[in-house]
Amino acid sequence: MATTTESTMGREQSQEPIYVYEVPVRVWHWVHAIAIVVLCVTGYFIAHPLPSLGGEASDHFVMGTFRLVHFISAMVFAIGMLVRFYWAIVGNEYARELVVLPVWSGEWWKRVWHEVKFYSFLTRKASKNVGHNPLAQLSLWVINVFLGIFMACTGFALYSQGTGAGSWADLLFGWVFVIEPSSQAVRMWHYIGMWVWVFFVITHIYVILRLDFASRQNGISGMIDGYRRFKDDGPMSPQ
Repeated sequence: MATTTESTMGREQSQEPIYVYEVPVRVWHWVHAIAIVVLCVTGYFIAHPLPSLGGEASDHFVMGTFRLVHFISAMVFAIGMLVRFYWAIVGNEYARELVVLPVWSGEWWKRVWHEVKFYSFLTRKASKNVGHNPLAQLSLWVINVFLGIFMACTGFALYSQGTGAGSWADLLFGWVFVIEPSSQAVRMWHYIGMWVWVFFVITHIYVILRLDFASRQNGISGMIDGYRRFKDDGPMSPQ
């Protein structure tokens, strides 16, 4: 059966491709995605080290390399997050969707629930959105803003244990150990955050594929060339 359509406002708008995702947003998206994958893979092996190899440790330095790649990826992740927050201020209206959620709007929450039903196969009605749909806005805020800041703070706090007292990491993130003095507890929460990332990546891939195949607009290509394209001439949901 074909997917039916739904509009929350019944408002007709142009069906021409709309330039939504600016170059900085698209570059950040792919760099951010690669950084998260590398952080999760190296973080897993840091938590579960490989068996010891025979011979002189300096001849191998396998786990040291894992840690080095993890630290470099963390720097890339943190810098990218700061750039993305800056672009949310100076970029177009769609760039602000990552950090500004209309949580005061009852209509917005109704649309969030509709997206939950759509991706759960509880309805065939697909909405049409120029930018991110409300559920995507909410989940991306939780993952990229809340969890992103949490992982950066706990990660650099753990990093400060290696750089020592008075280092930049200690000065900027040492307060984490004031809230939680146990470094093992901080490490555990950081590790749990990694698995939340893993779950999100899997879910995100499913959602974006469902968007391409069963929704009324493009998905993956929008984050490649920046344009939102629509598949029918029905009305669009408000932003």
